[in-house]
Amino acid sequence: MQRHIKAETKMLILREHLENQVPMADLAEKYHVNVNSIINWKKKLFESGAAIFENSSKESKNGQYETVERLESEVRRKEGVIADLAEEVVKLKKSTSGGR
Repeated sequence: MQRHIKAETKMLILREHLENQVPMADLAEKYHVNVNSIINWKKKLFESGAAIFENSSKESKNGQYETVERLESEVRRKEGVIADLAEEVVKLKKSTSGGR
């Protein structure tokens, strides 16, 4: 049965290998994992690592800006609804109190 290894642990193992040049076989023995697993993690890291350096901060800011704009628009719409309802309440009070 294969056990689940947390992402943090995988990064710790890969860091030991890449920064300290610890052989994969030694790491496999130390952490009780298969050498092939470490090879696959390293491959996956290098294949997807470029995404970290993409324009994610710019995209994130754009997404946040759009969210703020959408929420502000929603607040304005709801404020309008509240104003309309308040106006109706005033009219109803006047009509039921006989115009006083």
